[in-house]
Amino acid sequence: MAVKFQYNKTSLNTLNKQLKVRTNALPTLKNKESALRIEVKNAKRKSEELIEHLNASLKSYAGMAALWNEFEPGLIAVKDVILKTEKIAGVKTPGLQEVVYDVKEFDPFKKPIWYSDGVKILKELAQIGIESEIFTEKMRILDLSRKKTTQKVNLYEKVQIPGYLEAIRKIKRYLEDEENLSKASSKIVKTRHAIEEEEEEA
Repeated sequence: MAVKFQYNKTSLNTLNKQLKVRTNALPTLKNKESALRIEVKNAKRKSEELIEHLNASLKSYAGMAALWNEFEPGLIAVKDVILKTEKIAGVKTPGLQEVVYDVKEFDPFKKPIWYSDGVKILKELAQIGIESEIFTEKMRILDLSRKKTTQKVNLYEKVQIPGYLEAIRKIKRYLEDEENLSKASSKIVKTRHAIEEEEEEA
């Protein structure tokens, strides 16, 4: 990145301030990147654990397949999923607050005895599936934020900070050269003036 600057003290002060901001921010950004990397792994692990749990639960109920055929379709449905916002390493992510179910009324005396258990089982399975989806979304959001943070770390570390240092070095060198030239010019003028005075006196 070519840093725009002018060969003067104002530009030098501005660049020094910009450099200080980036140098101070870099450790914080690196810590955030590291924290997000861990949280992405945690969210992925949790999502995978929930999927495994769901699959294991479905297998454990496989023996009840014949009973499920007696179960009334549409007896239970997910009415709403209420989410909450959870901040992780400064990033807003979704969290599950509550799953609202719509359960149609049924006569427990006319329906099989296991109907109530069936409703409970379906609620549990739906809850696990929804939680897994939320952790997958959480992982996606955190990973996106981690990528942006990594890009910023790289931008500061590999592009902007070296760019500012190079620009500051150029300005300092220019100002030093200008000062030396000014001193040299001043000496020449003084010497010439002294010679002219001597010639006048002679």
